[in-house]
Amino acid sequence: MAITEGRNQRNHRLHAAAPVTITVPAARAHGEAIPATRPGPAPYAWAAARIAIGWVFLWAFLDKLFGWGFATPAGKAWINGGSPTTGFLKGTADHTFGGVFNTLAGQAWVDWLFMIGLAGIGAALVLGIGMRIAAATGGLLLLMMWAAELPLTTNPFMDEHIVYAIVLIGLALAHAGDTLGLGRIWAATPLVRRLPILK
Repeated sequence: MAITEGRNQRNHRLHAAAPVTITVPAARAHGEAIPATRPGPAPYAWAAARIAIGWVFLWAFLDKLFGWGFATPAGKAWINGGSPTTGFLKGTADHTFGGVFNTLAGQAWVDWLFMIGLAGIGAALVLGIGMRIAAATGGLLLLMMWAAELPLTTNPFMDEHIVYAIVLIGLALAHAGDTLGLGRIWAATPLVRRLPILK
């Protein structure tokens, strides 16, 4: 009994000596709205990377489609009967997997898949929608192009295709479409709510 009373007295002294205080922000205490914290520069850097890489894909599609003379002459434009994959794939004949990729060159279904991929990935990245799909399909396309050029001549294994693929993964993980893009609006649509993989 004496031990219990002694403990109670010590607990009473501890509570009296160290009162618990709760700090309430002045704005909240007066019922005012608390301003949202402004994001740092990182989301804008990711957004800039997203738009830049998206433009790389989208420009490749447009140049190969219309033959604007940058990488594709007008005579070899897709709308003029040229094949957007033949030039690159034929040039891989002497590479490690040249036999595989060389057989795909100029086939209509390969051209269509390639061009749809360039347009879709580029548009998704520029608009900031479908980042997961864009990262997955863009990464796959880049890895295939990397494999077609093996062995590399300037590095044992690393080139811009791998770097771009890594950045695409980062863009999806960082939700880069939410800044300077339509990512939030896209995520709120009924289709994406039903199928989150389309975010």
